[in-house]
Amino acid sequence: MPEEFPFTQCETPSEKAGSNSVQPYPPLNILYQDEHIVAIDKPPGLLVHRSPIDRHETRFAVQTLRDQLNKHVFPAHRLDRPTSGVLLFSFDSKTAALLGQQLMNKQVQKQYHAIVRGYVKHSGLIDYALKYRYDKIADKHKRPQQAPQQATTVYESLANYELPFAVGKYETARYSLVKLLPSTGRKHQLRRHMVHIRHPILGDTTHGDGKQNKFLQTHFSFQNLALSCTQMGFYHPITGKWLSVSVRMHSEMQRVLDAWQEYQV
Repeated sequence: MPEEFPFTQCETPSEKAGSNSVQPYPPLNILYQDEHIVAIDKPPGLLVHRSPIDRHETRFAVQTLRDQLNKHVFPAHRLDRPTSGVLLFSFDSKTAALLGQQLMNKQVQKQYHAIVRGYVKHSGLIDYALKYRYDKIADKHKRPQQAPQQATTVYESLANYELPFAVGKYETARYSLVKLLPSTGRKHQLRRHMVHIRHPILGDTTHGDGKQNKFLQTHFSFQNLALSCTQMGFYHPITGKWLSVSVRMHSEMQRVLDAWQEYQV
């Protein structure tokens, strides 16, 4: 049986500056750690590492975790800035490369939860190639890529909600909680795939529905992207043992779903 490490509480951060030092940011929640790898629950809005996209940002997952553990860390993959959930690091570059190879070989199992617009009443497979979308700042040194890249995502409906509010041209607002299982890792894959089947993820300011986003902000004070990586399964790069690291969806997503309980259909 795969070994599970769900919902582990945060470990005590290192105090390398002395017992009277004050850590400027809340410590990151550590889900799993051994002498080779560490997995955290990345909060929404946190960049994984320094990026030209936001030159004014001062907090990054790499630096924050390094200071918290008092040792260097190497990200094995990445999550978009607004996406929360399981983020995996290693303590050396060789181990990070081994994890990266598993991702390239599609050996890593990733699970996400998302809240989307409209009723999703079934499960299915999205097999829709995605053309790389270049950022004029972050990707200015990359050569243009012509052919779209293969991208596949399995989706499963978990719950449907109908709220008695008129949003846009409809008299009620309909939403779904879905589980998403991508087998590839293209840029903004889940966000773009859900738009492709006309169920954009709530809070997506790049690909989503602006009217729905504004409604969620106004009526429920929700200003995040409703997308969390809730599980990653992979072979330990040193021991070869299968590991599965889990976490609950982000608390803001859960808060909204709790508020919608009376509207579940």
